[in-house]
Amino acid sequence: MNHKDKITEQPSHFNHLEQMSVTELLHHINEEDALVAEAVQKAIPQVETLVQAIEPRLKRGGRLFYLGAGTSGRLGVLDASELPPTFGVSADWVIAVIAGGDEALRHAVEKAEDDARQGWQDLLPYQPTADDTVIGIAASGTTPYVVGALQEARSHGLLTGCITSNPHTPLAEVSDCPVETIVGPEFVTGSSRMKSGTAQKMVLNMISTTLMIRLGRVKDNRMVKMQLTNAKLLDRGTRMIQESLGIPYDEAEHYLLEAGSVDRALKMSDV
Repeated sequence: MNHKDKITEQPSHFNHLEQMSVTELLHHINEEDALVAEAVQKAIPQVETLVQAIEPRLKRGGRLFYLGAGTSGRLGVLDASELPPTFGVSADWVIAVIAGGDEALRHAVEKAEDDARQGWQDLLPYQPTADDTVIGIAASGTTPYVVGALQEARSHGLLTGCITSNPHTPLAEVSDCPVETIVGPEFVTGSSRMKSGTAQKMVLNMISTTLMIRLGRVKDNRMVKMQLTNAKLLDRGTRMIQESLGIPYDEAEHYLLEAGSVDRALKMSDV
């Protein structure tokens, strides 16, 4: 795929950014961001196909891996790291792998994304199986670290998916269930941390939240299995029980602390 063919590398719709006022810059960035939700909406059928393919694999004991480099990799880590406290799942159920390792979360690791063999090597310590899924995240759709990993994963029988901002990419070609969010050129030419990154975050939210709901980690609209790791979450859980049972706050808090989770507290109360 040629550099000039990538929508993510095409020139911004706006020129002479350095001559704009703060108000102009903010409004134009916001105008561009407004296009992201529309692009994600158009990709919902692709997201649905991917989620429906992942769900039975997770139910069989499979795992979900996010794999990316740079901003894409960091967004995968962000989504995966939020699932255990939010939904009470094990940290080894949804796992994020980023090119360059943990150091790359804060600092760019030179050429980490250019090694087409390293992505699969980084997955091997997890002993991947055919029930596992790997979602490659790359705005360009050409990142060697990600493309190479998905190619190997697919050859070993894993389900492969991707999130990319260009159509018909090498990454989509090695994905069983590609998701293409075509957000258009970035406000700052080539800065895919902007619209592309926002689209990736939105799609990751959709994938993980839908899967957690389908796997019984939500009751009604509540995070009944969340981990009570701080005062805010303890208060939230207490209010959930208070509202569900119609009891005083102190009594609800007692139920919660005794049970250890909102879900168990409600079951103990036969609700």
